[in-house]
Amino acid sequence: MCKMKAFKATVSGKVQGVWFRGSTRDEANKHNLVGWIKNMPDGSVYLEAEGEEENLKKFEKWLNIGSSNSCVENVEIEWIEPAEDFSNFDIQW
Repeated sequence: MCKMKAFKATVSGKVQGVWFRGSTRDEANKHNLVGWIKNMPDGSVYLEAEGEEENLKKFEKWLNIGSSNSCVENVEIEWIEPAEDFSNFDIQW
């Protein structure tokens, strides 16, 4: 099995109230990633994702495009050590 990688990301733009979190969860599941996502008070979304590096890079590309109703203006990515304690990709409220 490949070594797990992880990153945290803050996505800004029109990303709240446009089904961005749900679409992000669906995309994460498509790439066999685990982690979580939540809305932030400043209108951005924050997420942490873990999985194989190749899948994370595909996911990162998708984050820069976003869901069909969103308008992503900026994505800040920071690679981190994987926590390896997630079993799926959750939306936090």
